[in-house]
Amino acid sequence: MDFAFSEEQEELGRTVRAFLAHTSPETETRRLMETPEGFDRALWRRMGTELGLQGLAVPEEYGGAGCGPVEVGVVMEEMGRALLCAPFLSSAVLATNTLLRCADEEARKRLLPGLASGELVGTLALTEDSARWDAAGVRLTARESNGSWLLSGHKMFVLDGATADVVLTVARVENATDDGIGVFCVEGDAPGLTRAPLPTMDPTRRQAHLDYRDVPATRLRTHGDGWDLVSEVLDRAAVALAAEQVGVATRALDMAVEYAKVRHQFGRPIGSFQAVKHLLADVLLEVESARAAAHYALLAAENSESADPELPAVASLAKAFCSDACVQAAEENIQVHGGIGFTWEHPAHLYLKRAKTSHLLFGDPAYHRELLARRIGMDSGMDKDKGAA
Repeated sequence: MDFAFSEEQEELGRTVRAFLAHTSPETETRRLMETPEGFDRALWRRMGTELGLQGLAVPEEYGGAGCGPVEVGVVMEEMGRALLCAPFLSSAVLATNTLLRCADEEARKRLLPGLASGELVGTLALTEDSARWDAAGVRLTARESNGSWLLSGHKMFVLDGATADVVLTVARVENATDDGIGVFCVEGDAPGLTRAPLPTMDPTRRQAHLDYRDVPATRLRTHGDGWDLVSEVLDRAAVALAAEQVGVATRALDMAVEYAKVRHQFGRPIGSFQAVKHLLADVLLEVESARAAAHYALLAAENSESADPELPAVASLAKAFCSDACVQAAEENIQVHGGIGFTWEHPAHLYLKRAKTSHLLFGDPAYHRELLARRIGMDSGMDKDKGAA
């Protein structure tokens, strides 16, 4: 397996980096952190129309570029490096993958063109009060009434849930004969749906609480059990997030190295001291190892289109390792900067907050190591996909 990106993929990364350097500097990130939506709709549409980023994984027949997980990972890494405030993970990864992997052609034709162009923002609503990422955590109910579906309950920690135009909601179907899990399409302005932003550690990535009171919905047709679809989407989202974590960690390391070169103490740069050298060398080792894990997972996601069985295990491996490496890089960046690294004016804390919240998103490293053990058969006695945030 070749871990290196192709020239086209490298050029995609350079193009996205240049675009984000111009459109999403630190000043813009701080401005968007204070806005109600948390991102710039005009920039979001530019990303879709000028660069086609939201449609990278969407087939050409639905208005996309027909690329794959590797290209999405290249973009996610650059977005993590720039700390972009935009609903790319929720819309272009979670919502798009859910539609691509369901069996509902009508829903794909109706929604994918808008998601690919940036006209629509989508998300996937799964977690509830338990903050579990497994089927046992789904308590929101769906009942059929006069040929239509009504959803009741609530969802927590929904990425960009307060601003999404389309909310794909995971619900437990009443009186179901299958696994009882279904995925339902809900319009953002549907009657009975109340959405409220949640105060979180990371102001650059918005989350929301959604309350459903007999909200009308359309059930997506799936191949087999509904949870099988959700589980595959979560694996692919974990791989994409791992790529983003590599970008966050890389930028944190770069900041620390740059500061170590210019900050003088006792008449010499602090980077010349052995303790600082060792610290940065350890971080570099973790970041490069995380990069290899993320790239391997992206290639496994690409190969899984041909029924490659590696993806579930590799997704958990990458998410666990990249989460730890990202937090380590962000924390050591603040350590190297000393007092100034703790200030609001310095961007180091923004990278630490992104690292900490991403650490928990889709399950923390302990959960994914446990999941990895089950997936490779090391612990067959555990309950299937038992989970916690």
